[in-house]
Amino acid sequence: MTRFDSRGLPLSTTSDLAAGRYRQGIDLLLSAWPSAAEVLEGAIAADPDFALAHAARARLHAIRNEAAKARARIATAEEIVARRGTDRERSHVAVLSLAISGQSAKALERALAHADTWPRDVLILSLPLGAFGLFAFSGMADHDQARVDLCERHARHFDADDWWFLTYRGWSHAENGNVAHGRALTQRGFDLRRNNANAAHALSHAMYEGGAHDEAERLIADWLPGYDRSGILHGHIAWHSALGALERGDPEQALTIYADYIQPSVTSGMPVNVVSDTASFLWRLEAYGHTVPAGLWQDAAAYSEGFFQKAGLAFADVHRALIAAATGDKAAVEERVKTQMDLIEAGALTAGPVVPAICRAALAFAEEDYAGCVRILEPVAAEVVRIGGSGAQREMMEDMLLLAFMRSGEVAKAGELLDRRLHRRPSARDTRWHGMLVA
Repeated sequence: MTRFDSRGLPLSTTSDLAAGRYRQGIDLLLSAWPSAAEVLEGAIAADPDFALAHAARARLHAIRNEAAKARARIATAEEIVARRGTDRERSHVAVLSLAISGQSAKALERALAHADTWPRDVLILSLPLGAFGLFAFSGMADHDQARVDLCERHARHFDADDWWFLTYRGWSHAENGNVAHGRALTQRGFDLRRNNANAAHALSHAMYEGGAHDEAERLIADWLPGYDRSGILHGHIAWHSALGALERGDPEQALTIYADYIQPSVTSGMPVNVVSDTASFLWRLEAYGHTVPAGLWQDAAAYSEGFFQKAGLAFADVHRALIAAATGDKAAVEERVKTQMDLIEAGALTAGPVVPAICRAALAFAEEDYAGCVRILEPVAAEVVRIGGSGAQREMMEDMLLLAFMRSGEVAKAGELLDRRLHRRPSARDTRWHGMLVA
């Protein structure tokens, strides 16, 4: 008897229990929900020769930045699928293996080809999507559009009530500027499965991009208490709430949220989120004119030392440079920039020159050389999208340029940028800054 996954694709397992736990585990993985690892381990216990269960477990290790464990698990999946697997399963494992081994460009190419043949293989289709997906970290300037194109190409293969596809299709549209449509799709996905951190996160993004800051804060306040703190997106979703508090001019509440949910000592988030969320929150707090309590920058620096030591992941690079600049470690910024330049010369840093430029601009800003920051950052401002992440995360670099304009006396340029931002998305903070300019 053939067993199937949750989207009707056949599975090479003889165990009903293993197949059932695999279906549940994949849905938990795609929801960023706690216990996915335990459920997938249950699938493996029920059928130790179930290659896709080992592959999914490898994916979870990779998400957690547990590289050695991920490589061991995917190697087991490769060995099993070579002797007991279908063409689809062998391709599935091969794509994940490429991604886990750091061959991102090849993984993206293979994932897209795989999706053309098996579009309902959602674990593989998920790889190019999201703020930290293969498209976002490809160095492409048009990765927002690429995600939309991928979702629309395969939309006909999914049911109208597929909560996972609705979530990622909606998020892709909202990030690409079609905010109302994206929010409607994401809202439907969220309504179908509320125990889905990716949907809550995507919906808060759509609200943010539409200027509905109060709605986003209410959503998070209502939803987050039902999400266990062990969930990998718990701290990051709280980060959105902290930014909302800063937006309305309440740094005390923002710091309370940071202390309770975001700082490294309390969060169970993915390292890339912890490094970027701590760096960007503390930078915003200080840049917006508030005091960063003693020790917080040092705590962020101590945590970041354990991850992304080597330059090459653009998104992590710029946030590690922010931390180094804020803590006065000029040598660390300069060393990272030097390595980045070497990688660019070797064709190995796909995001290109914008990455060292942001790092150097962050150092100039920290040293209060605002004219220097403008000189470095303004020419590459349109290329910041290449570092990946979401629009909300990259907005910090635009804030840096805007504040550097204001503090270096470039009032006209600051006004032009503020006008564009206010037209794109209403913001209480931008309105306050606009009032300061015209006063």
